[in-house]
Amino acid sequence: MFLLRQKIAQQQTSHRDVAPRVWGPWPSSNNKSDDVKRQKRCKGNREEKLSSAEHLRKHTTTHFGYSTLRLSMRGLDEAPADLWELHELDKLNLSINNLCSLPSGLGNLKNLVVLNIWGNELERLPPEIGLLQNLKVLFAYCNRLSEVPEELSYCGKLEVLSLANNQLTGLPGSLVSMQRLAKLNLSYNRISHVPTCIYAMKALVFLHMAHNVLENIANQIQELSNLKILIVEGNNIHTLPRTLCYLTDLKLLNVNFNDLQNVPAEIYMLKNLKRLACHPLDKGLHIVHNPLLKPLQEALQGGLDALCNYLKHA
Repeated sequence: MFLLRQKIAQQQTSHRDVAPRVWGPWPSSNNKSDDVKRQKRCKGNREEKLSSAEHLRKHTTTHFGYSTLRLSMRGLDEAPADLWELHELDKLNLSINNLCSLPSGLGNLKNLVVLNIWGNELERLPPEIGLLQNLKVLFAYCNRLSEVPEELSYCGKLEVLSLANNQLTGLPGSLVSMQRLAKLNLSYNRISHVPTCIYAMKALVFLHMAHNVLENIANQIQELSNLKILIVEGNNIHTLPRTLCYLTDLKLLNVNFNDLQNVPAEIYMLKNLKRLACHPLDKGLHIVHNPLLKPLQEALQGGLDALCNYLKHA
């Protein structure tokens, strides 16, 4: 029994000695340089593993019949050169890296259905992106884009496009051809008016343009007859057009934090706006933090129905 206890004690001591070497100590100011060196070695190893097309293929997976490659959070300053030889790829995730540009080779991936490049340092998209004519989803938010290439209009199958959190001031007119686009996110940019091409995107059901510098919405908004969600909070919008009230499929209208003093009397026509909403994800009318005229503010105390009744008889 004594020998057994001694053996167990030795094993526990051995485990205590091994654990710090396996997991490593918590970072401290004394070993920051060692951490940097270790991270660089790890980054170098990752890049070495991704240095050929064959190695890259070993990282691909298949989900629901789609060939998928995830290279997110790899610390990549540039995409692996041989990546553009993987012509069979359907989905590519390069998000949360340090990419400043994408090469023309992107256009070789003609089977791509989903391209995820959010969370990088991209200042432009290559014109060759227009060669991705099977693309349905493009996530390019949280970059440094100041413009969108006209060639993106050739991606005629695109259904979801997120360009939020960039430095855009507009969109190219060529995007009028995007007749399948259903969801468009342009929030947190520098756009002063709704780009004209958007009014031609008849399939839009979701339009997010919050936190830009919009001052108005054009009468052409009525062209977006399928729109169900419109978010324009955090702009400088002074008035809402009466034609907005023709969008009878609207279920969520968010105009919080603007410069509205009044709303169209025809707002009662938006019958799918069931109530005044508070939570950002709630359906209904969001209209707080506007300098509304006092009678409107008082009517709002009674809810959306009270507001509509007041406007009908005003």
